[in-house]
Amino acid sequence: MKSATGSNPSARTAPFIEAAELRKVFKRGTAHVEALKGVNLTVERGDMVAVVGASGAGKSTLLHILGTLDRPTGGEVRYDGVDVFSTSNGALAEFRNRTIGFVFQAHHLLPEFSALENTMMPALIQGQVHRKARERAENILTEVGLQDRMLHKPGELSGGEQQRVAVARALILEPAVVLADEPTGNLDSVTGEAVVQLLWRLNDEKRVTMVVVTHNEGLARRFPRRCQLIDGRAV
Repeated sequence: MKSATGSNPSARTAPFIEAAELRKVFKRGTAHVEALKGVNLTVERGDMVAVVGASGAGKSTLLHILGTLDRPTGGEVRYDGVDVFSTSNGALAEFRNRTIGFVFQAHHLLPEFSALENTMMPALIQGQVHRKARERAENILTEVGLQDRMLHKPGELSGGEQQRVAVARALILEPAVVLADEPTGNLDSVTGEAVVQLLWRLNDEKRVTMVVVTHNEGLARRFPRRCQLIDGRAV
């Protein structure tokens, strides 16, 4: 998938990410549940945006659609002016792997693999040679303070260490944007703060764009930008 920037003059000033009139309807038996009801959101490069709202407000649904893990029922998601859902599933998967890193509340680390191997996994799946993937993973794990824990398996790591491995794994392919769904939800306040500071540092030093879903109002207030969802609408 090619960026529109440079080939279409009107796209040069387009936001990095733009959600336009997003709708998402889920079928629940014979009923239809409208999770998103025309959500609009723009995110510039380097932005840090918190998405807040009560349980069931549509926060995770919005994040999954922004991350192209799920298609909307209606509306568009544009990256650099390009409607990503207008492409094939193959092109969409390639775009997702190249552009987006994900961090979830449940870190989804593979228990039989070490921190180093878990971090390497996206690069190996992409087809990078083992030596290059290992070197990159070692560098990232060092950056997140896990240089002495690389060979430990998830069961041998604390909750905060596991989440830092998840952050490292999200960064292995140097994505332009990180989407995080309740990244501190399972952590105590001290460990959660350490993960938050890590995300802040990555944004400050690498200008990684961040969109973070959180139910923690105190955390959300620290973000430069906030989007609140109420019953599937952005307010």
